[in-house]
Amino acid sequence: APNSTKNKRGERDPEMHQTKKGNQWYFGMKAHIGVDAKSGLTHSLETTSANEHDLNQVGNLLHGKEEFVFADAGYQGAENREDLADVKVEWAIAMRPGKLKELKKHPRKNKAVIVFEKLKSSVRAKVEHPFRLIKRQFGFVKARYKGLWKNDNQLAMLFTLANLFRVDQMIRGWGSCVQNAR
Repeated sequence: APNSTKNKRGERDPEMHQTKKGNQWYFGMKAHIGVDAKSGLTHSLETTSANEHDLNQVGNLLHGKEEFVFADAGYQGAENREDLADVKVEWAIAMRPGKLKELKKHPRKNKAVIVFEKLKSSVRAKVEHPFRLIKRQFGFVKARYKGLWKNDNQLAMLFTLANLFRVDQMIRGWGSCVQNAR
């Protein structure tokens, strides 16, 4: 959400907050999603203000039947949290970009780690696909509503549509596989 004050009171939304990523400040909200690695379908959504740390939402994004959890560097330390101690999964959390950059200075020596990081990022990329769909296909560029509740409802609908879009892609793909097999 932009830091828009174009309303009657001339105020920002009190439920949304600002955060800093790199050297850039953002104001608004975050959508945390859980995506099935095989199908690419979104199974959980949590909407929070922008200043909420990703780690606080990990438990809400797991459905309980996971064997592996692939996550970006923002989720480092998830396996050590007390509230996730009973979760029995293999954690594959990305290395921080600075650490990976250091390893890439000596590619022969660190080849196995670099290849494993690339594998983790290729699986993790499936999480970004629903975001591409809701932004590019459905035009969700910025939050429209005041308050997290309405925006959460809109995002839930958009991610549901993204799931339908993905299922349609899978069905069409299976149809062409069947035709090619004949």
